[in-house]
Amino acid sequence: MSLELSIEFFPPQTAEGMEKLKETRTKLAVLKPEFFSVTYGAGGSTQERTFEAVFDIQRAGTAEGYEAAPHLSCVGSTQEGIRAILRRYQEAGIRRIVALRGDLPSGMADPGEFRYANELVAFIRAETGDHFHIEVAAYPEWHPQAKSSRDDLQNFKRKAEAGADSAITQYFYNADAYEHFVAEARALGVTIPIVPGVMPIASFSKLARFSDACGAEIPRWMRKKFEGFGDDAESIRAFGLDVVTELCQRLLAAGAPGLHFYCMNQANLTLEICRRLSLPTRATGSTDS
Repeated sequence: MSLELSIEFFPPQTAEGMEKLKETRTKLAVLKPEFFSVTYGAGGSTQERTFEAVFDIQRAGTAEGYEAAPHLSCVGSTQEGIRAILRRYQEAGIRRIVALRGDLPSGMADPGEFRYANELVAFIRAETGDHFHIEVAAYPEWHPQAKSSRDDLQNFKRKAEAGADSAITQYFYNADAYEHFVAEARALGVTIPIVPGVMPIASFSKLARFSDACGAEIPRWMRKKFEGFGDDAESIRAFGLDVVTELCQRLLAAGAPGLHFYCMNQANLTLEICRRLSLPTRATGSTDS
């Protein structure tokens, strides 16, 4: 079975950021990813930036052999609004979507016509048949709002039963959590591929804040090691590369069907990790940039 590699971007908020993102995508394209995903803005200019990034990736990918996979969040949305976005993506030749519940926008009390991601998956299937390959989210360390691990697994099963084709996990640094989650999902009869999400580490302070917000655990031994480096950015980078490379090696050895990199719109760390993993590239020579 071939390894599926994918990479996530977030839509920049400026024209300069969009140009930088194109440069990053060009660098990462040597890894031959199956797709680049783009996170979703719930409305206004943020949503338009998502569309701009998605369509640019799709145009470039037609020639270079990869797809764009826009995230689509449903909370706070209407069926008509989601239908219009799906139509827009179909017309642009998009064939893959990452279907998520999402967070209710600040100040909005009404969750809209969708409450859960499985409802969005079912709606996409009803509206578009098999046009889209639908990715959904999985949480090896459990969704921070889940009542229990059992509830979270049942939610995941519902997304698969609604028509999801595969799943991408939240990032984690404990391979046991991923292996245990996959085993429990399989025991429930969920057969779709579950691709682990990987977060390269550029800054420990930023990683700690982000992890606290999204519920991803940084193991104590890692946290203490990073804290011991203080402001030594080079040591933090080197240790982070070692930790994430070893994590990826274990995941692949355990049978993970691929890797999904949360690259934070940066190329170098993802390129270096893939070089260490000896993953194939389109170009020969150094991938450092």
